[in-house]
Amino acid sequence: MLKKISPTEADIAFIDLQAQRARIGDEIDSAIARVLDHGQFILGREVEHAERALTEFCGARFAVGCASGTDALSLILMAENIGPGDAVICPAFTFAAPPEVVALRGASVVFADVLPDSFNIDPAAVAEAIALARREGLRPAAVIAVDLYGQPADYDALAEVCDAAGVRIIADAAQSFGAAYRGRKVGTLARATATSFFPAKPLGCYGDGGAVFTDNEDEAALLRSMRMHGQGENRYDHARVGLNSRLDAMQAAILVEKLAIFGDEIAARDRIAARYSERLADVATMPVLAPDLTSVWAQYTLRLEGIDRAAFCSDLKDLGVPTAIHYPRAVNHQPAYAHYPVAGGAAPVAEKLAGEVVSLPMHPYLDEPTQDRIIDAVHAVLR
Repeated sequence: MLKKISPTEADIAFIDLQAQRARIGDEIDSAIARVLDHGQFILGREVEHAERALTEFCGARFAVGCASGTDALSLILMAENIGPGDAVICPAFTFAAPPEVVALRGASVVFADVLPDSFNIDPAAVAEAIALARREGLRPAAVIAVDLYGQPADYDALAEVCDAAGVRIIADAAQSFGAAYRGRKVGTLARATATSFFPAKPLGCYGDGGAVFTDNEDEAALLRSMRMHGQGENRYDHARVGLNSRLDAMQAAILVEKLAIFGDEIAARDRIAARYSERLADVATMPVLAPDLTSVWAQYTLRLEGIDRAAFCSDLKDLGVPTAIHYPRAVNHQPAYAHYPVAGGAAPVAEKLAGEVVSLPMHPYLDEPTQDRIIDAVHAVLR
């Protein structure tokens, strides 16, 4: 029988933002105070500084800050003029944002299955999805490649499929900003890349925020217009339909301070993930990092094959260890999206993963004694 934690034994944080604040709280407080002092709360010099720092970090020519990662995807679809009659291929195992933005543009989603090791979209399934879209009388316009849990999708394999079919690749790097693919950093792997600065992301602000990365100067200018209601020469000149999707100065100021330590935090995440993988390999199926790729480990996610996941999570909770499920249902089975076609008629890998995955605490400030407690608890429950 498992020994429950005592009332004096503190529960473990799933993501410990307070530990990060203990490290750079003074810098963040000063950055916020500067914004409060000058009173320019929307866009402005902090946003310009953040955009410049983000491009320097990842190597993209342009970064366009916006209000959220979901808006970043929406802005890309708008800039690419994707709409009714178009098909956009999305992975069947991800958060709902990719198919959501496609549906809001009036385009059609076509779902593709994912790979069982990386959990990212399967290039072979993308080829099937492109063919299916054409049979349905749709124009295959784009693939949204989601870098799930922090590891980039296989962009070279996707490019081989998509280039042959004249289909664009849009990178959804909401979970992977800071990672690299065969020597190239996330933000430079597709014509346009969306990311999120939601607080729980590896690089997060203190509210919603996002950005689009591109090397195309005309597209960057178009994105800046569309985030400001389609602004033309001035704020009351509307050259096109746009959104109200501006990154506010306070969030940008916070991001600049967090970006200054982001490299250290990525290295810490990698050490923690390696330790999990080494010590849990005998009791669960580990995430697999492809050769020549790095991950920022937005989540550390196990597969519990043939194990009662609900009981596992409940038992860990009794031991003071939190868990999360990212994600409990394949997106093609969500009521809002179940009417869209699926390449091959089903997504068996996505559906299997949805029933098996469970994420353990992961953040850069997870010390070894606390991680040992998590690892010991997982061993105790699974054995």
